[in-house]
Amino acid sequence: MYEHPLTQTLLARLAEPVHRIQVLTGPRQVGKTTLVRNALRRHFSQSRYLYIGIDQPAAPSDSPTDAPTFTGGGSEPDKPWLIEQWARARAATDKLNERLGYHGSPEQPQSFILVLDEIQRIPDWSSTVKGLWDADRAVDRPMHVVILGSTPLMVQRGLTESLAGRFERLRMTHWSFKQMKDAFGIDLNQYIYFGGYPGSMQVTNDILGTKHIGDISRWKNYVRDALIDSSIKNDILMMKRVDKSQLLRRVFELGCQYSSQELSYNKIVGELADAGNTTTVAHYLDLLDDAGLLIGLKKYSGARHRRRSSSPKLLVHNTALMSALSDYTYDEAVADRTYWGRLAESAVGAYLINSAVTRRPEFDVYYWRKNSYEVDFVLVKRDKIISIEVKSGAKVGHRRGMEAFDGEFQSQVHRRIVISEQDTPLDKFLLTDVGRWFS
Repeated sequence: MYEHPLTQTLLARLAEPVHRIQVLTGPRQVGKTTLVRNALRRHFSQSRYLYIGIDQPAAPSDSPTDAPTFTGGGSEPDKPWLIEQWARARAATDKLNERLGYHGSPEQPQSFILVLDEIQRIPDWSSTVKGLWDADRAVDRPMHVVILGSTPLMVQRGLTESLAGRFERLRMTHWSFKQMKDAFGIDLNQYIYFGGYPGSMQVTNDILGTKHIGDISRWKNYVRDALIDSSIKNDILMMKRVDKSQLLRRVFELGCQYSSQELSYNKIVGELADAGNTTTVAHYLDLLDDAGLLIGLKKYSGARHRRRSSSPKLLVHNTALMSALSDYTYDEAVADRTYWGRLAESAVGAYLINSAVTRRPEFDVYYWRKNSYEVDFVLVKRDKIISIEVKSGAKVGHRRGMEAFDGEFQSQVHRRIVISEQDTPLDKFLLTDVGRWFS
């Protein structure tokens, strides 16, 4: 059975003495809950943990403490309910160590694990967790706490306002080609079109298994309903003030339509029926980026203030978003060289920005353009720069763009990468850890 790379990181932290809360964040449907539950089931006895699924219907508990997932009862989970679950975990912790003969002796006690999934469902959760956590630390209670949230956007405020210095973050992102290939056996073209959502693979496999790959309305509906609509409605609109929700949706749709292309803010506004202004559009792009949907890449410049004010290059975090909102079937997308070239470039960009999220703050991702010269992606790690071009039949002049970029930043350019069949094949690039290109 496939094991996500973050599993070993989480297990290593749970094997340490209790120091900080472990916070696992990431977009919807990337496997956060599956990762944690599989890690618990495979590596710990049932007496060692308590999993609380706050947004799930009532179900038998994973552990013998008999604490159910939140049953709802017609109301939302609240502070008293959270305190009650924490008390259950405390009792289980004390019972575990009493059974093992630990009574405050110098030996390391056996740590219990409390998991709170979808913590943001509880109002003012962070201040409550802070009080409970600090009380446990005052008596050195050996109880690990793992918190899961659907996106960094949904938990960031609570972490920074109440839990500063008390947590470590584990960032999950959309899955890479290597992960999807290892876990599900999909090939390069399938990854470029269907993207890196493990949660959609049951539907994807049904399509591939029937050999009717052109009939993909079921898959598109799944991505739109379970991923796009849920992310926008539940992860953004419920957590942030958005005055024009339809405009936010239109900015996202426009970003999918123009993914891998540079558009000025004025042109974006001009493409929208309910235009608003450029400041509003820039803010909405930031919200969509925080939700793991769409980013507006900044143009690289030696001056940081010019990067902030540049026209964005729109880029989806996952090519599944681009495919689900397009009119193309799989076969039609492969046949259209221009569209397939944009999909392939978006797949490269998505891999880079997702790698930057997991390795933050190791490197940053930009694009570059000057007059008619352009470089698709620019990676910056302190004093090292990597320029990357994605070559397709619909694009020409790549080497001229890289030569122009070298002329302006030659002393900092560490490596030049052209992704093409003749240079660095696309599959090789997507299967190579980004950090290796800086070595």
